[in-house]
Amino acid sequence: MHWKISKEFDFCYGHRVWSQTLNTEFSLDGCLKCRHLHGHQGKILVYLEAEELKDGMVTDFKHLNWFKVFIDDVLDHKFILDINDPLFETLIPNVSKKELIFFEEGYSIIDLNKFSNEAIHLKELYEGYIIVDFVPTSENLSAWFLRIVQKKMNKLNVKVSHIEFLETPKSKSTFYA
Repeated sequence: MHWKISKEFDFCYGHRVWSQTLNTEFSLDGCLKCRHLHGHQGKILVYLEAEELKDGMVTDFKHLNWFKVFIDDVLDHKFILDINDPLFETLIPNVSKKELIFFEEGYSIIDLNKFSNEAIHLKELYEGYIIVDFVPTSENLSAWFLRIVQKKMNKLNVKVSHIEFLETPKSKSTFYA
């Protein structure tokens, strides 16, 4: 016997799947729409499980409040860009990869301190990017979210069984621990 609980998180984001290819036998056309800059209303479902309950729960749902803050503060209304995207330097001109600030959760942001107050338009542009070291597909995003959540939940001895990530209401990726 074991228990499983889940909690949902929503956020808006943009991305570009620069690696997209299609087989026209199945896709019916060769239009590579996901290679374009585009956005989604994403939904993350975090599934936690336990074989024994503590205080009658797998864990308190409030123990995931930190993840909501992460989603809201780091990802909501941001553009997730792969550092290996061939358009990286076109999309983010005047910024070298050495000018990135790296975070333990596996993403980077642009150091905005290099811009003067007169360059406020560049600060506004560049603060909208979250840079990762993977193509930001729904599959890769679901795996990334699981690693982030599991690392934190290890401190409570709570297991993340899987993450579901919906980039649209009809398209979902699931990554299992």
